[in-house]
Amino acid sequence: MFIRQVSRLPRRAIKSYSTAAEPVAAATAHKLSESRTLEGNTSKHSSNNLAKFYQIPAEDKKTLFTHGGLPKSFEKQVKTFGETCLMVREPALEVIDYIKSSNLSNPTVRYVLYGDDGVGKSLVMAHIIHYGFQNGFLLVHVPWVANWFKRPKETANSSSIEGFIDLPFDAAGWLVHFKTQNAKLLSTLDLKTTKDYVWSKRETTPSGSTLSELIEHGITRVKFASDTIAALIAELKQHSTAGKCKIMVAVDGYNAFFHPITRIVADNKAKISPNKVTLTQPFLDITNYDWCNGVCVLSVDKLASSENYRESFMPRYLLDKEGFEHLDPFVPIRVDNFNEKEFRSCIDYYLDRRWIQNCEQGFDEELKFLSASNPYRLMNICAPL
Repeated sequence: MFIRQVSRLPRRAIKSYSTAAEPVAAATAHKLSESRTLEGNTSKHSSNNLAKFYQIPAEDKKTLFTHGGLPKSFEKQVKTFGETCLMVREPALEVIDYIKSSNLSNPTVRYVLYGDDGVGKSLVMAHIIHYGFQNGFLLVHVPWVANWFKRPKETANSSSIEGFIDLPFDAAGWLVHFKTQNAKLLSTLDLKTTKDYVWSKRETTPSGSTLSELIEHGITRVKFASDTIAALIAELKQHSTAGKCKIMVAVDGYNAFFHPITRIVADNKAKISPNKVTLTQPFLDITNYDWCNGVCVLSVDKLASSENYRESFMPRYLLDKEGFEHLDPFVPIRVDNFNEKEFRSCIDYYLDRRWIQNCEQGFDEELKFLSASNPYRLMNICAPL
């Protein structure tokens, strides 16, 4: 069995508890040092770092994930531990190695992360996003597509495309996310609009405006946020193909774009499909292969699908025919449950943070049995009561 350190124990109990823990800590000191790596440069992560935790600096975490990208349950753990540590896993290293060895002047390669629930696809993607951030990629990151179609903040009829629905506040929120992640690069890269954008009789964004000005317009004028995203994506593709920047597209729950059922309801009470939402097309455009100097890292997930599409986690099933043909050809990257080394490293990390306490021999085997080495289930079992 195992118990968690409890801060509200009486002073005497805490003293005896800590004293009892000292031999355990001493016995596992060597193991605990092996569960971490001091290498924070993701470009230098290699097989030598596999199954080890590396720390994302607080400033990087704030820049990259303030507006989403890390699962909520993991965010709670981060807040408790006072640090953001990701495990270096094989799928992330595989994608990073492919990116480093690829010729970006060729058409954009699409990598699709897939796997069962709770295996860590979002955290693998977070590792890859951190690599992109550290290596000068402009990030086009959608933390969780399904939020737009299942929990939209507000809907409105599109003023630019008849019969389509805008998600103005979700679109403005994404523009804030894009601005936050790319603020440093946007201030140094000379990226400007290539044509005039007319929003209304009195509002235009003239050719030659900076992309920052375009983004600010979408944030301050929420009504035009969806159309601003479409303009921004089109401009980014042109600038990337021209060699003025390089782009990493990262979309979690990408298959949500291809499922017929959403919770968005039109004026006539009919449910709207994703292809009738103005936010959909720009992100389908940028995950096409008709541009270069970039890379697309996408994930497919059963939880992003409607309830009728949860029998399998394979890409062909989740993307359906339309989505599969849109991405074909792509490179599938499978994410699995922890292997033995990863499981032991995770247990050592929890011991290091005093999140669990070793009481009896074999407690780790019990955790392994209860969680089936699934990262999410293991985290939940060890979560606060």
